[in-house]
Formats: sequence, structure tokens, C-alpha cells
Amino acid sequence: MKVLIVEDDLSSREILRHLMAAAGHNVRLASDGIEALELAREDPPEIVLTDWMMPNLDGLALCQRLRAVGPGQPYIYIILLTARDQKQDLLEALEAGADDYVAKPFDPNELKARVGVGERIVRLEAVLRHRNQELEDSLQTIRRLKGLLPICMYCKKIRSDENYWQQIETYIHEQTGADFSHGICPECLKKHFPKYHRRVQGETPDQPNLPAAPPQPPADKG
Repeated sequence: MKVLIVEDDLSSREILRHLMAAAGHNVRLASDGIEALELAREDPPEIVLTDWMMPNLDGLALCQRLRAVGPGQPYIYIILLTARDQKQDLLEALEAGADDYVAKPFDPNELKARVGVGERIVRLEAVLRHRNQELEDSLQTIRRLKGLLPICMYCKKIRSDENYWQQIETYIHEQTGADFSHGICPECLKKHFPKYHRRVQGETPDQPNLPAAPPQPPADKG
């Protein structure tokens, strides 16, 4: 999990870095909100641990900036770390966009547990976003197939969106993943393979219609 630690105090920053690295996370460090935003633009983190009181851009403003990113982007789970522990402080942090709030001095085991909650939420959001994209792709395919398809009146090839002519089986397979098994309908069987059609119907076209054998004279008994 990509974790961005935003802390202006060097000692606190190193303690957080050690804890997160020991838990197996890919850790990056920033000393204030401005630097954190630059790192987030380069490579968006999945979890942010940020102090509240920092120079240039504090943790509350950082939460608001990160949440201002347009929809469709991967979700960032934000944990605010601060010595401010009043109820109004908690409400202010949550309203700014923080997902969780840990009071300093923090307990390392509690912090790791709260980061674990963030991991589960980030993974669930990623699964949901992937399934939503699959659903949107399926809806687009349905709309395309329900629309007007340019098809050759002679060979029945379909023109794709890239202006390539494809066999109808190839086009539908690319759009939906469906495969085809080929057969012959009764009408085409009768038209193109009349002898086989008559055989299927119980007739025997391979045998000529011969006239009945003439009657034999009676045997001579003398």
C-alpha cells in the first residue's frame, strides 16, 4: 500500500516512516502540505498520514485540496494526526475530508490498526470502481449493438468504429466476447444441398426411380 506521511517534525516523521515501512508499506515523506500535494500529483498515494499544524499548508487544508480532485480518481484514505482532541476539532477534521483522526501522542498499535482499516476501505473502493467500469463498458457495448450498424449488403461484413470491415462474427466477438458455432438452417440446407436435404427428410435421392419389373411368364410344367 502506498502511504504518504506528511509531518513537519523530523523525529515524528521518522517514527511514522519506521512504523509504516515495518508494516510492509511503500512510504514517501513530505514536510508540509505543499510538498505533499506535489508528491500526490506525481503518484497518488492510497493512504495519507498527516499532521494538522504545519507551515505553508496545514493538514486541514491538505485534506480539502486532496478531496477537491474530480470524481473518477482512486480514493485516498486520510488519517489526521494531532494533539488537538476536542470534539469540535474532530468534527472540523471530518468535515474537511479526513477519514479518521488519531490524537497525539499516538499508540503505535492503534495507529497500525487504523491504517489497516484504511487498507480494507481502499481495496473495497478499488474493487467497486473496477466493477463499475466493467458495467459501464457493458452498457456502452449494448448501446452500440442496439444502434445502427453499417453492414455490407452483399458479404454482410460490419464496419467498425475504426472504419475497418469485419466479419459479423469477429465484430460481435470483439464487442461482447461471444463465440459462434456454425450450422445450416433447413432453408439453406434445402437450397444449397438438396440431395442431403431429401435424405434427411427420409427420401433416397441417390437411388434412381426405376420402372417396376415386368411380370414373369408361368413356369412350364410339361
